[in-house]
Amino acid sequence: MLQVAKEATYLTKDGKPFFYLGDTCWSAFTNISDGEWAYYLNKRKAQGFNVLQINILPQWDASQTELNYEPFKLIDGKWDYFSINESYFEHARSLCQKAKEQGFELALVVLWSNYVPDTWASKFYDRGILKKEALDAYIEMVDRTFSDLDPIYIISGDTDFQSELCESNYIDACRKLKAKAPHLLYTTHIKGRYSYIPQGLEQQLDFLMFQSGHNHKDLSMPYTLPQEMAAKYPGKPLINAEPCYEEMGYSGGENGQWTKQDIRRAAYESLLSGAGAGITYGAAGIYSWHTLLSEFASEIGEGFARPKPWQEALQFPGAWDYGFIHSLWNTYGLYDLVPAQELLLSPNPRFRISKAHDGTILIYTPYNSELKLQLDSSLYEGIAIDLENRYVSTLELKAKDFGTYIEKTYFHNDVFYILKRKK
Repeated sequence: MLQVAKEATYLTKDGKPFFYLGDTCWSAFTNISDGEWAYYLNKRKAQGFNVLQINILPQWDASQTELNYEPFKLIDGKWDYFSINESYFEHARSLCQKAKEQGFELALVVLWSNYVPDTWASKFYDRGILKKEALDAYIEMVDRTFSDLDPIYIISGDTDFQSELCESNYIDACRKLKAKAPHLLYTTHIKGRYSYIPQGLEQQLDFLMFQSGHNHKDLSMPYTLPQEMAAKYPGKPLINAEPCYEEMGYSGGENGQWTKQDIRRAAYESLLSGAGAGITYGAAGIYSWHTLLSEFASEIGEGFARPKPWQEALQFPGAWDYGFIHSLWNTYGLYDLVPAQELLLSPNPRFRISKAHDGTILIYTPYNSELKLQLDSSLYEGIAIDLENRYVSTLELKAKDFGTYIEKTYFHNDVFYILKRKK
């Protein structure tokens, strides 16, 4: 079972550091057949993923599906939240059991934003709000279906908190579920480029999630949001649970889409800026489980362009880049990270520096550059990794009057530096 480490900057499993590498598969319970699920699990396991983020209830902006999984009785186009369809939850549990058998941890969203009043998404949803009067029965079903599988419960999904009514819905949902399953970890998923969590909810959470999101007009979000969150809510692990998705169109219907290098940048910037407990990958076409002939409502919400079919999205190469991050963190024991921007002379906010528990220094640069560090070069030896090709180069750390100088490498794009203390 997962726990928060005593250092409160990362998670543990069976007493050992656990790097949370999640995949965004929000629509699994409604859009994926059993055969597709087996193929998906096998691929993601091979790539190094260990957590699956899934929405318990149907994703409001999922791609159209011919499957018919309905969690509640449908009356005149709206759900009767007092009439729970137990077969829906039985099917969802079977998918979770198969994932657990493959070694995955589950991160399950209890109430996506469209199900709760006074959120940005509730106005788009035509099947109605889950009323507070129906919450007890729903929470009981969630606990009975999933809690013995030791999931992480993500209380909210893609949410903002626009009123006391909205906040009280989430606070009550968390309190009720924690009363039934107090041994599990709890967190929340808030909307992109947002950092507010109501005090009554935040106090119940074990670690915090944020999402740097899919808006290309401010590329600082992966490193400014964790700094902001750490200042507001100190003492809890942080995870960027929704950086930009690979090949996702820019939000707001803007022309362009996120590349493999974009998503790498978002990951490393977050990890070295205070959100070192893990990272989540997303592929456009996977989160909504899009099929070739299905409809996709590009005009609602953030207005994303129609994605590629899931069969193609599952082959996007960026997933391997995220799996490589997991391998690096495990190989070098990169946990209990503390941002260390003060080591960088001639500060550049796009260059991120952090220290691990054993003094290892980690540096990410989105392009090849010389480095000037306030550091004693005689104490360290290091390597540079070309993140595009995963080439590895040894480094010469040159002593200068200001500290340490590292020349530009032979690489051409983003670079990750690991400086270990000499023994």
